[in-house]
Amino acid sequence: MKRGFYTVMAAQFFSSLADNALLIAAIALLVQLHGPAWMTPLLKFFFTVSYVVLAAFVGTFADAMPKGKVMFITNGVKLGGCALMFFFDSFVPLGISAHAVILAAYAVVGLGAAAYSPAKYGILTEMLPPQQLVIANGWIEGLTVASIIIGTMLGGALITPTVSSALLSIDVPRIDTGIDTPPEAAILVIALFYLIAAGVNLCIPDTGARYHHQSRNPIVMMKNFADCFTTLWRDKLGQISLAVTTLFWGAGATLQFIVLRWAERSLAMPLSRGAILQGIVAVGVALGAVLAGRIVPLKQSLRVLPVGVAMGFAVMSLMFVTWMPLVYFLLILVGALAGFFVVPMNALLQHRGHVLLSSGHSIAVQNFNENLNILLMLALYALMIRADFAINTIIVLFGVFVCVTMMLVIRLHKHNQSREDSLHLIGIEKH
Repeated sequence: MKRGFYTVMAAQFFSSLADNALLIAAIALLVQLHGPAWMTPLLKFFFTVSYVVLAAFVGTFADAMPKGKVMFITNGVKLGGCALMFFFDSFVPLGISAHAVILAAYAVVGLGAAAYSPAKYGILTEMLPPQQLVIANGWIEGLTVASIIIGTMLGGALITPTVSSALLSIDVPRIDTGIDTPPEAAILVIALFYLIAAGVNLCIPDTGARYHHQSRNPIVMMKNFADCFTTLWRDKLGQISLAVTTLFWGAGATLQFIVLRWAERSLAMPLSRGAILQGIVAVGVALGAVLAGRIVPLKQSLRVLPVGVAMGFAVMSLMFVTWMPLVYFLLILVGALAGFFVVPMNALLQHRGHVLLSSGHSIAVQNFNENLNILLMLALYALMIRADFAINTIIVLFGVFVCVTMMLVIRLHKHNQSREDSLHLIGIEKH
């Protein structure tokens, strides 16, 4: 791997770690302000919606300048959202609800993340040859999962009485910091990680790739995005990889909440212990991602499609287990299967997008599809909870949906194979 790749990985780790730690701090802030329970999931909704709404524009922005500079600017936007959350009480005298400010602040962080993503993934296609994209994605996805786990743990640790008391007791001579609550102290520490990420962003090398032909007119940008969207979905390999990654991220977001509710209803676990099970799934995803990066070359990426079907059956098997060692094993297996089949698909999608479009535009199309599916699947999950579906019924419906969808994708791929040679479409010669 080129040296710049490791710089990109470091920047991604610290920025993603801060995003996930800030979510915990934001939840603690809402609890401190006695916000209604329905506001907590809205934090994730507001964070995610920027990926969908701004999809037509972030690709052009990511391609407008060196990717390292884009990542630095968008990381600054995240830091601005962090600062807005820290000073939330300054808006109360203006008649603005503190709850609304916190939601808006995390939406600003989501805005930065939405623009950050095309640059983060797009630079891989500019920096590395196609043969290294799978292993690069394996490391990026594995590191992202690690940052989610560590970031969540960091956010939780920062708001514990022991750590928060130590932070609040720090005395700065002749300076009134105005920090008097655990969430505020946590947000200040999290801001330091955004600053570290920004510093690493400045060290990312310029690959020399330029896309000067792109228009900056919003109407033209939306039309170009629609064209890119159509191009990628019509491509015989693009549609397969895009369908799989779209399914994965929507299913993954929903699975987080399913695991929490299953732990509560079937294993009698409180929220704090149920959250640990989420981390176990994430560990499995990281293991599967790294394994795929090591053993699955890009030209054989489509061979992992049946693994997606196996993941659906593995999820349904959760209904039958209560013995904790077996629970841990199955959750790691579910995560590993997910990581193993999505990483090659992600690499293939990036390669096809880079060949057909540009790195920034292809990632923007990918983010639009994936995050729109996240919103839709979470909405369906919420409707099932509102209708008081039993958790085992939800697990069966979820598993069947994943299995059937992946079987349809496999059938579509076989149909495409009967008409065109996949290796020729990938553009990689056999050695």
